[in-house]
Amino acid sequence: MSIVPDQPTPEEPRGPSRESQRGLDWFIFFLADVQTGFGPFVAVYLTTQKWTQVEIGFVLSIGGIIGLLGQMPGGAIVDAARSERVVAGCAVAAIGASALAYALWPIFPVVTLAATLHALASCVLGPAIAAISLGLVGPLAIGERLGRNARFASLGSGSAAALMGACGYLLSSRSVFLVTFILAIPTLLSLARIREREIDIAQAHGEVKREVPDKRATSVFALVRQRPLLIFAGAMMLFQLANAAMLPLMAGVVTTRSSQWAPVLIAACIIVPQAIVALSSPSVGRIAQIRGRRPLLLIAFVALAVRGLLFATVRDPYLLVIVQIFDGITAAIFSVMVPLIVADIAFGSGHFNLAQGIVGTAVGIGASLSTVLAGYVSDKLGSSTAFMGLAGIAAFGLFVIWLVMPETRRTA
Repeated sequence: MSIVPDQPTPEEPRGPSRESQRGLDWFIFFLADVQTGFGPFVAVYLTTQKWTQVEIGFVLSIGGIIGLLGQMPGGAIVDAARSERVVAGCAVAAIGASALAYALWPIFPVVTLAATLHALASCVLGPAIAAISLGLVGPLAIGERLGRNARFASLGSGSAAALMGACGYLLSSRSVFLVTFILAIPTLLSLARIREREIDIAQAHGEVKREVPDKRATSVFALVRQRPLLIFAGAMMLFQLANAAMLPLMAGVVTTRSSQWAPVLIAACIIVPQAIVALSSPSVGRIAQIRGRRPLLLIAFVALAVRGLLFATVRDPYLLVIVQIFDGITAAIFSVMVPLIVADIAFGSGHFNLAQGIVGTAVGIGASLSTVLAGYVSDKLGSSTAFMGLAGIAAFGLFVIWLVMPETRRTA
């Protein structure tokens, strides 16, 4: 990627305090707990409240549509904010209020409003976390910090799924949302431990101090025309187009082959990748800084293609759990690579979070199309053909990275 000649390299990052680093760790951990409450538990809970599948589908669709349309505005809001902590705190409070509304008033207008509020808050949380991370450690240390973020997010998701599953089984499905509301409190307390003065606001937005202002570097139009950003967004759309439908499609296959053990097997298929992400994400950040971004992207697309081919050919439901190791590899890499490469590309622009929104929109489009296309092919031609098609899309993404994606790593 070309660098503007008169653009100075970033200063060596001031080391953030241990308290701020730990505060961010636990904020991400508890936030993952809170977000887990809005997963499959929503459909289960609303079903127990005598909602129809049409009504449930409408509420779930709201989140998906707003999540897709709100990616770029959410990033722009974070770029415009003077305190990422305040933005993140307001978003967490909004999500906690949404969970409480689900628990106390499970009627259609209230739940619709709560789903909208949750989706809007989620649109700014991802960019806010990345901005706080970049503002704390700087562009030279962001790789390892993002790996650490992914580890705590994975640990939070896994522990929350177990906790909420137990609460739903032992108490009621309503208790899941009460627990979600309660977990918002330690989330906010953890956020408060991050010292505001240690977050470099300009750095958090991807800005670089210059003696002479460079209008090209601060222009939104200059950012969106950057070839590496467009290529990476396209590659991420291909990744989600291939990836998003694999687990739901595989869950249907497992259910037909081993209905009695299907819930346990599907749970294992979720836990295995989470464990791999928790174990390997920090190493991914370090390797990306030493070896570069492209080799890891190539590994991720290869793992995705192999996973699709194995899903198409493996018949034993229990072996499919082992195949999910490849999902763990791709998840560990992309949980770090997406914000890391965006930080590389948007360096000096002041629009780091808007760039995240652009890539996030491409990801959302790919995920939305994936389940529809794979479901149609599976119904018409069989699940094996659908998996082969998804593997083919992953292979195409591999060639895009190999042939046209430049290396974005900065060495100074």
